[in-house]
Amino acid sequence: MRRSTDRILTTHAGALPRRPQLREMLIAKDDGKPVDEAALESGIQAAVDDVVQKQLDCGLDVITDGEESKRSFHIYMRPRLSGLADRVYKPGEHSTMTYGADYAAFPEYFKSRGNRAGDAVCVGPLAYTGQAEVQADIRRFKSALDGKSPLESYLPSIAPGTIEHWLKNEYYPSDEAFLTAIADAMHEEYKAITDAGFIVQVDDPDLADAPQIHTDMSVPEYRRFAALRVEALNHALRGIPPERVRFHVCWGSYHGPHLFDIPLRDILDLILAVNAEAYSIEASNPRHEHEWEVFEDIKLPAGKILIPGVVGHATDFIEHPELIAQRLIRYAGAVGRENVIAGTDCGLGPRVGHPKIAWAKFEAMTEGAKLATKQLWGR
Repeated sequence: MRRSTDRILTTHAGALPRRPQLREMLIAKDDGKPVDEAALESGIQAAVDDVVQKQLDCGLDVITDGEESKRSFHIYMRPRLSGLADRVYKPGEHSTMTYGADYAAFPEYFKSRGNRAGDAVCVGPLAYTGQAEVQADIRRFKSALDGKSPLESYLPSIAPGTIEHWLKNEYYPSDEAFLTAIADAMHEEYKAITDAGFIVQVDDPDLADAPQIHTDMSVPEYRRFAALRVEALNHALRGIPPERVRFHVCWGSYHGPHLFDIPLRDILDLILAVNAEAYSIEASNPRHEHEWEVFEDIKLPAGKILIPGVVGHATDFIEHPELIAQRLIRYAGAVGRENVIAGTDCGLGPRVGHPKIAWAKFEAMTEGAKLATKQLWGR
C-alpha cells in the first residue's frame, strides 16, 4: 500500500454522489420491480466513469468506484448471499436502530425518522452467490480507470459484523456460528477484489456503534462483543495479505447527537487487531475530533497507516484548508508523517446536502494536504 513518503496523500471512505435516476433504478431492482437491465448497466458504467474522473480532478490520490452500483453500503450484499428471506415487521415491531441509545435520550429529534418496514432474515445456510456482481464491479472500475493513473485504487466491501447487525438470524445455533458463516461467504468477495489487483476496504461502522444498539452493555461486555466480530473478520480475510486491506470503522454516519458513542480509547486496540495495513477512522466531527490525542498514548504499530477523517459528513460546511492542515499535522505529530493519509469520516455522497458540496470538500482536503505537506516536509 502506498504511503505518504514525501507528501500527505489523500483518499476518502468510499460512497460518492449518485445520480437520482440511477438510484431509483437500483432501488427498483432491489425491490424486485422490472428494470431495463441495459439502461441500468449503462447508467452504472457512466456513473463510475464520471466519479473516477471527478476524484482525479479533485486531486485525490487513492480512489474508488464510488459504490455507484450499490443502493447502499450494506443492503447491496443481500442479493449476494443465499439463505435469506425478506420479513415485514408486524405492528409494534421495530428494526435494529444504529442510534438506539440516542433515540431513547432524544426521541423528539428522531420522531420524523420512523422505522423500516422490514428486514432480511437468515433462514438457511449462507453462501456467497455474488460472483457475477463483484466481477461486474471490478470490470466497470477497470474500464473507468483505463488510460488514467491514480496512485492507488480500492473497492469497498462490508464486514461480517455489520452484515450480522442488518440480518436477523433464525437458522444458526449461535452468534459464533452465524458470524463464521458470514465470514466464510464474504471471504470470496474480499479475495475477488484483491485478486483483481485492487485494495479491499472493509467497512465496519457497526463495530463501534454497537453500544448505541445494545444499550445495557458495559465497556468490558462490549469489548468481548467486538472482539468476537474482529475474530470473524480476520477469518474472512484469511490468506489475504494485510497490505492489500484497509479497514474503515466509524460510529454510524447518521446525523444525530452521538452522545453515547464509545470512546476511541476503549476500542482502538480492537481496531488495530484487524489484519489490515491501513485504518480509516472518524476524526473531524464534534464528537471525535479530540481523539487524535489517543495516539500519543496508544502507539500505531510499526508498518501501519492511519487514515483520519479530516473532512466530514456531519456538516455541509466546507472545511477550510488551514483547518484540514492543522488536523493532519496533529496526527502526523502523533503517528509520524509517513503514516498518515488524509481521509473522510464516512462516505460523503449519501450524507452531505448536495453533490457539489462533497466535491468541494475533496478539493479543500487536497489543498489542506498541500499546506500540511509544506509544513511537514518544508516544500
